[in-house]
Amino acid sequence: MTKTQRSLQIRHVDGGSCNGCEQELAALTGPDYDMQQFGLDIVASPRHADALLATGPVTDTMATAVERVWDAVAAPKLRIAFGDCAAGCGVFQHAYASHGGLDDPDLVIPGCPPDPKAVIQVLRQWLKANALPS
Repeated sequence: MTKTQRSLQIRHVDGGSCNGCEQELAALTGPDYDMQQFGLDIVASPRHADALLATGPVTDTMATAVERVWDAVAAPKLRIAFGDCAAGCGVFQHAYASHGGLDDPDLVIPGCPPDPKAVIQVLRQWLKANALPS
């Protein structure tokens, strides 16, 4: 991704997760972590997003939906694997209906589920590396 920016609008797609990652995402939007103060936000439409954040192993029934959302995000865009399952190394990697995670993620946030503090740190580091000079 070559676009420089100071904020990151994220479209989340649940690719068939156990809901652990979604609970951590919910915590990130609450007052304890308040990810919006760092320029990070979850948006409702892929048309308003800079990034696709996928959770879960991407099941057979969700593979098409994940690709449709990815196609709807305007370029330049970022593909984020949130959690071990989306990164292709989680407990559901070899399940019969699993695709083994997100295809070719640009950014991987490890954990089962990822720690909210670590999530903010990884995303802020990415923003800092891709921000306009002050």
